[in-house]
Amino acid sequence: MAAAKHAIATLLVVALAVAMSTSASPGDPKKLPPNAKYTTVTANRFHKRQYEITCTADNGAACYIKCPARCPNKCLAYCAYCLTFCLCDFMPGTSCGDPRFTGSDGNTLYFHGRKDESFCLVSDAGVHVNARFMGNHNAATSRNFTWVQALGVTFGDGHRLYVGSRRAAEWDEDEDHVQVVLDGEPVDVEAAKNARWVSQAVPGLSVTRTDAVKAVAVELDGVFSISANTVPITDDESRAHSYGKTEKDSLVHLDVTYKFHGLTKDVDGVLGQTYRPDYVSKLDVTAKMPVLGDADKYLSSGIFATDCAVSRFRRPSANAGAAVTALAS
Repeated sequence: MAAAKHAIATLLVVALAVAMSTSASPGDPKKLPPNAKYTTVTANRFHKRQYEITCTADNGAACYIKCPARCPNKCLAYCAYCLTFCLCDFMPGTSCGDPRFTGSDGNTLYFHGRKDESFCLVSDAGVHVNARFMGNHNAATSRNFTWVQALGVTFGDGHRLYVGSRRAAEWDEDEDHVQVVLDGEPVDVEAAKNARWVSQAVPGLSVTRTDAVKAVAVELDGVFSISANTVPITDDESRAHSYGKTEKDSLVHLDVTYKFHGLTKDVDGVLGQTYRPDYVSKLDVTAKMPVLGDADKYLSSGIFATDCAVSRFRRPSANAGAAVTALAS
């Protein structure tokens, strides 16, 4: 009888362990499994907060996953162990959320900037990237929150590329939330996934829709590739983090992945400095929220200005992009 009871107890423990393994939990980005195979998960209005995906691991069973609270709309799932990760947790060259940056060294830092101001993210001899910050004040908690609303990329002889999110009182999955402007002229890309626009004025520059209306990839051959995804703040996120979202603004912002080619050893900026070969972070990377201060050091006078204190960009020619002054203000 004792042996039978022991066998039943053992079976219950095993069953419980199996049941627990079918529900995903947030993974630790500092303990990533080697050679893991991931599935990108994008939630939409038809999905419940937990839903089933098929594992990419060989002979893997399906598991129920839930993206971490920091990135409820899009994440990576490691199905073999039913773990989920935010892209910004471990993908070098990213900026997400409020704003959280992952540098080239793989470490995460927070840089909050200031509402309605621009800060240089990457500044090098041939390319300069500024981020325009948007924000929201929660009167109930007296706290201010910020996100990246738009990017201003200056390159070459002074070409100016704007990639931004459109403000929306209410998020609509079918509405075009991305705006792209080159040297003052709107870039018109068909609203269809994988639709591609190629510049006739700037050789090697292209814009591809990675989603019909929410995301684009902008590439300049041999210089940079920037993928921008427009993301709203959900009601659940606002409640969890006390963002103070109202019905007047869904706080649409950008989550961005950056890839640069041929940067010099003198590159600088909030994110750019992490690409230096001799870069060593001065932040406590083990802290829950390692915050990069010295905001004024990275402050630019406009979204296309190359005048931040750490600027490395060569001055553009006098005839560059005068038509985009309104965007740069």
